[in-house]
Amino acid sequence: MDIEQFRRAGYQAIDRICDYYISLRDKPVSSQVEPGYLRKALPAFAPTDGEDFQLIADDYQKYIIPGLTHWQHPSFFAYFPTACTFEGILAELYACSTSNPGFNWSASPACTELEAVVMDWTAQLLGLDESFYNTTEVGGGVIQTSASDSALIATVAARSRYIREHPHVAMEKLVLYTTTQTHSLGKKAGLVLGLKVRALEVTAADDFALRGETLEVALKEDVDAGLHPFILVATIGTTSSGAVDRLGEIADVAKNYPFLWLHVDAAWAGVALVCPEYREACQLSAINTYADSFCTNFHKWGLINFDASCLWVRHRTHLTDALDVTPEFLRSKHGDAGTVIDYRNWHLGLGRRFRSLKFWFVLRSRGVKGFQKYITDCTKLNAKFAERIRESDQFFFVAKPFLALTVFRLAPKSLPHLTTLELNALNRAFYSRLAARSDIAITQTDLNGVFCVRMAIGAEMTTERDIDRTLDMIEQEGRATLRERED
Repeated sequence: MDIEQFRRAGYQAIDRICDYYISLRDKPVSSQVEPGYLRKALPAFAPTDGEDFQLIADDYQKYIIPGLTHWQHPSFFAYFPTACTFEGILAELYACSTSNPGFNWSASPACTELEAVVMDWTAQLLGLDESFYNTTEVGGGVIQTSASDSALIATVAARSRYIREHPHVAMEKLVLYTTTQTHSLGKKAGLVLGLKVRALEVTAADDFALRGETLEVALKEDVDAGLHPFILVATIGTTSSGAVDRLGEIADVAKNYPFLWLHVDAAWAGVALVCPEYREACQLSAINTYADSFCTNFHKWGLINFDASCLWVRHRTHLTDALDVTPEFLRSKHGDAGTVIDYRNWHLGLGRRFRSLKFWFVLRSRGVKGFQKYITDCTKLNAKFAERIRESDQFFFVAKPFLALTVFRLAPKSLPHLTTLELNALNRAFYSRLAARSDIAITQTDLNGVFCVRMAIGAEMTTERDIDRTLDMIEQEGRATLRERED
């Protein structure tokens, strides 16, 4: 493809992307294809001779689009949202047009310097303490692929610090703490690093949040058993229930265990800190006072295209002490002098994408007020949804609605005698009806043995009309489920 062919193909691509979004509301939310559809449709081998690009572009429309679940659809309420904005799309186009591995400052100075700037912008946007700013040259922020990567890196840094301070402790004695509601990233970090993982129990009575007393009991048990807890992954806004671990209580206990690293995973809810009115509920003050590291994903509820996970640390040397490997061919004048950040020492890989460009584009285009409006709009839509669930005789909250998340189940007041097992069976049938529909995407979860449905609002195209339609649909499927039970 030459420059003029690229120009024509690029114009067409932008036109087709625009057409996709114009027609998105009319598409089914979930892909309707069957497993293996694409292998049947495509040749068994790559072509020997190159093909005309128009054919390739047309085949994208013919074969790939039908196999996509539309995460930006206004009726997508599953998992948590995945951001995609036109500013972000254009930034990705520009970034990949000057492809470079960005492993140190010299590889492309703009890539490193823009990342350092936008990580400080986002820290300011969220109200994080200045100790997390790159300008301090003590703490700092770095863009990672996902919250799982951020948790893994925090665990590596915490382990390195602990072993450095306790050189005679055997690796098999180390323990990573999560809770029974922590995202799978905690278990995965333990699996990758060969660490013991202990999930601390949380209860519905405590809104599924980790309490200081639970942590204190666990620490005493493990220390008495000769084990060495070295990191706790706490959460602001758990996936299943939106729970917020009690950071103040945790810190009161942890002060007696000074080498327990506190990593705060706020992958979804953290972006809500952009709104001052949500900072108390999201425990910003405790994060700023106690957290050793903090993560939130702007690619979830933050308008910036995947991948855009932000990790801040209070002491960057804990990362570089654990991850700095500098062979001669990676040495540079400025790196040796310590006058620049070499972000390759802040994550596991060597090369890194130019992800800061989409932050820069979106932050400048939307501004602080644009981010605040988006978050408050989603939260208001969830308040509308939750109010109707609260007023219903059919449904019941399993967890308190939080920000843009509501977790509920079918529990009709006319059937108060149903046991938990019977209600679980009823809700599995109810969810099966919802999951069979192509005009909505919604997910199920289990909260301490209670099967329930979770509704997460975040698509920028979602309006009150979509929420009203979804509520009508949910009530309709609830009634149909109850009729099936009677039959």
